[in-house]
Amino acid sequence: MTTAVAAPFRFFSLRVARTRRLSPSLVRVSFAGEDLHHFLSDGRDQSLSLFLPQPGQTEPRVPFELGDGWWQGWRELPDGVRAVMRSYTLRALRADALGRTVGIDVDFVLHTPAGPASAWAARAVAGDRVVLLGPAVADNRAIRFRPPRDTDLLVLWGDESALPAVASILESLPAGQRVRVWLEVQEPGAVQELSTCAAAEVTWVVGAESVDAVRAAGLPPAENPYVWVAGESGSVKALRRHFVRERGVDRRRVTFVGYWRRGMSEEQLRETA
Repeated sequence: MTTAVAAPFRFFSLRVARTRRLSPSLVRVSFAGEDLHHFLSDGRDQSLSLFLPQPGQTEPRVPFELGDGWWQGWRELPDGVRAVMRSYTLRALRADALGRTVGIDVDFVLHTPAGPASAWAARAVAGDRVVLLGPAVADNRAIRFRPPRDTDLLVLWGDESALPAVASILESLPAGQRVRVWLEVQEPGAVQELSTCAAAEVTWVVGAESVDAVRAAGLPPAENPYVWVAGESGSVKALRRHFVRERGVDRRRVTFVGYWRRGMSEEQLRETA
């Protein structure tokens, strides 16, 4: 399947290659597929849309035959037929000797009670089929982490939904880059060893909201900081106001991404967008 949609994105037909439980609440699913040769991304917080099958289906139902009208057609499918669509962040990609993508990893947070995507990830096995709407151009509009060249301090905040992006960002940073990081997780088992060459100070906040911890913390002096915050929408908005109004960071140097909203499903959130 190489069905194109509005550039720079396209659909990819994928299968589960393997799964790995990273913690009691986090599972990494590795995907493969011939279509991935067309998958390109230079982003460290690359956003993806995954389409998952309904219970009893062997593959997700997405009306590709409608071309650019697939979105409206997908919305009009019956609830028990329409593929489950969820937004995720690319954790990693693997390339062959020619530089072509041959595999990608996506980390899933396992919730209790489980939503449809969490339930799917918990039982996923090799060979399960999904559809991905992802980038066919390496520098695309679904990449949000874009620090200016003159950045002398990076400030990162994320909850468990943003952990894959934060981990990928940290892995990409050069030696000596100053970074201050806060990560909010629900249980001690979600704390991970994060790899980076940067001069990073990482604070894990377990089982509590970390917004107040950020407000109370001191930051190293910097002339040109860049702030990236992602996760639950309410916390993200509060932190954006904090950095702009209370710390005086130029709003153009603050990137904020609401991955989810407390008390709302992704379907409900999409309806309010």
